[in-house]
Amino acid sequence: MADSPALKPVYLITGNDRPKVETAVARLRRHFAAEAIERVMAQEASGADVVALCNSGSLFGDDRLVIVEGIDGRPGSDGRLTNAWKAAEVAAVVAYLADPAPYTVLALVGEETKKDGALRKAVEKAGQVLEYAVLKRGRVSWVGQRFKSHGLRAEPEACALLVQLVGEDDLHGLASEIDKIALWAQGEPVGEREILELVAPVAGTPVFELTDGWGERDAARVLSASETIFERDEKPRRDSAPRLAGALGNYLGRMRQLKRLAGQGVSARESAGRLKMNPYYAQKVAGHADNFSDEELDDATVRLAELDLALKGGSRLAPDLELQRALIDTSRDRP
Repeated sequence: MADSPALKPVYLITGNDRPKVETAVARLRRHFAAEAIERVMAQEASGADVVALCNSGSLFGDDRLVIVEGIDGRPGSDGRLTNAWKAAEVAAVVAYLADPAPYTVLALVGEETKKDGALRKAVEKAGQVLEYAVLKRGRVSWVGQRFKSHGLRAEPEACALLVQLVGEDDLHGLASEIDKIALWAQGEPVGEREILELVAPVAGTPVFELTDGWGERDAARVLSASETIFERDEKPRRDSAPRLAGALGNYLGRMRQLKRLAGQGVSARESAGRLKMNPYYAQKVAGHADNFSDEELDDATVRLAELDLALKGGSRLAPDLELQRALIDTSRDRP
């Protein structure tokens, strides 16, 4: 193209790092006049429709950009992608890419495009694949890198806390919070205190407050956290109690695993690799495990089993009261 010689005829922009995907699309858009850009959804335009758009040209002879979003589907209420392009739609675009229009750039935008799919192979041959993906285990590092791009140093614990508060799947929300914190911090380091003061928990309810208080054997904090969760949760207390009991059981299981490995001389960081845990999270859980003896962890396991029976109809007490009784029994120091 006359004014943009570096541009390829087609780009596949994909990955779950939506902020970076959108940045890549925005960079492409800057090469074109606003009236020379066509944007359609794959759920509303067939492969043949997209090919027709690419071949239609411009009334003014300008270079054109055709953006097709959602080629691998749109997320439903459960977060799963549905209504992706079918084989016929893909085949039409693959055929077009064998001889693309000379003054049109096609941008195909998705999230989970198949690496061995025909569309990806065609794009690799005719243009370029831009992939921006973040593994779930890499969310904390991703947050740290975004802080670094703002010229800020954020403690790993602060990054992990931000992920807990916002949610590991909401990269948009994380990016927005990082931008806000960076503006406030003015180049100063960011720690857990700053995150707690500046970020409201939106990832459901702050279960980590409950497990942290329990791991630190702070019965007052545990009760306060449980009440906060019950008050914020949209579900009735009777429905929230089993979920919190499950979270506590999972945390107890992690503590027992790390304590057992520590007894074998395995460090928390090494254990994190074995158990596929975030290293900073593993260090925190290991520290909590040190607050309990093996016998106390065994007793806590039995007590949570009793709680499970009570929540399944084995008690006449309210589920939230049964949960709080178990929290006190398992978190308070023994005489």
